[in-house]
Amino acid sequence: MLAQEIIAKKRDGVALAAGEISQFVRGLTDHSIGDAQAGAFAMAVLLKGMDAAERVALTQAMRDSGSVLDWDLPGPVVDKHSTGGVGDNVSLILAPALAVCGAYVPMISGRGLGHTGGTLDKFDAIPGYQTQPDQETLTRVTRDVGCAIIGQTSDIAPADKRLYAIRDVTGTVESIDLICASILSKKLAAGLGALVLDVKVGSGAFMSSMDDARALAATLVEVANGAGCNTSALITDMNEPLATAAGNALEVANAVRLLRGDEIDTRLWDVTVALGGELLASSGLAGDAASGAAKIADALQSGQAAERFGQMVAALGGPSDFMETFETHLDHAPIIEEVLPQSEGFVSAINTRELGMAVVELGGGRRDPSDKIDYAVGLDWTAGLGLMADAETPLCRIHARTQAQADAAQARIRGAYSLSETPAAEYPLVVERLV
Repeated sequence: MLAQEIIAKKRDGVALAAGEISQFVRGLTDHSIGDAQAGAFAMAVLLKGMDAAERVALTQAMRDSGSVLDWDLPGPVVDKHSTGGVGDNVSLILAPALAVCGAYVPMISGRGLGHTGGTLDKFDAIPGYQTQPDQETLTRVTRDVGCAIIGQTSDIAPADKRLYAIRDVTGTVESIDLICASILSKKLAAGLGALVLDVKVGSGAFMSSMDDARALAATLVEVANGAGCNTSALITDMNEPLATAAGNALEVANAVRLLRGDEIDTRLWDVTVALGGELLASSGLAGDAASGAAKIADALQSGQAAERFGQMVAALGGPSDFMETFETHLDHAPIIEEVLPQSEGFVSAINTRELGMAVVELGGGRRDPSDKIDYAVGLDWTAGLGLMADAETPLCRIHARTQAQADAAQARIRGAYSLSETPAAEYPLVVERLV
């Protein structure tokens, strides 16, 4: 069948056969299908949607468009994916904790998107760390250390890389069908046996409504399980930053302090432990999610996860003494200012997206894909919901390169916080679980 016939069939709302989808994906990979046809296909999918069988077929075809890793390891191969938020540095803590518990974690991560931070950008803040190693290095580090957090290589789901670039400029990024195929094709190409999804909901999430978050989570779980990967999802709250830091080096430092036991962000700890418990249960390393969560907590409290994180950093080119002397290796912004409220009160609401955009404006994110990131800038000491902010307790602290950037961030941050005379009702941290 010609590419234009496949496009027309989907345009008319007719379900595509698995063979037709595979043919189109092959054309994306070998460039026998042009950008105009790829864009037309994406728009047809956005407008007409796909059924469950089509989503699974598209995900598998995109997974198989490049290398699919095949592991021979003494433990299960697992991973987690977050839909993105502000102060979400869970991966840095969870991957080494899972490795301590006997899992192997080849985590293929992404860069920041919009107001949300990217795991790879955080690791780029570590001098020498290779976020784009070759496949041999990925395999070796995963086998020897138990975890390796890297970016998508050229031979992992190349059809996704091409289609995503086209979606970005054709107004088709929002399609749940294409989002699922994009996320899962990369994850499944890593040869996973189990996956947990962290679908964010709230003012700092891409899905601000519960209905949208639930629809995305349900679709991701259905497709991943349909493609043969044991998958569950937690819908978690993003109505405030997850960690008390937002910005690349600052989030790395925050994660290291948690791993070392120096400081504990309660929300960050709880989400990390919950996601880890899900994965240990679904991969057979724990009897249920509760006992899995206890194992993750023990891996963190014992210091073994911190040791494993340091081993991973060194194995991927970073400093061998990073865990002991991380502050000397990370870049620091020259201007540090507290953001004090204009009147005292309890934090009753946070426009978390605005806090993420403040980090972008400081230079810690990208307005354009070609932008260079300033890894040192961002926010810390971010006040959470229910906290009393006053002349002694700031809303947050700004780390800026210039005074002009600091001044702009001050105004945006004050506008993002709402204060009241009484504490606001708390949101549940883990809102829902889907399997």
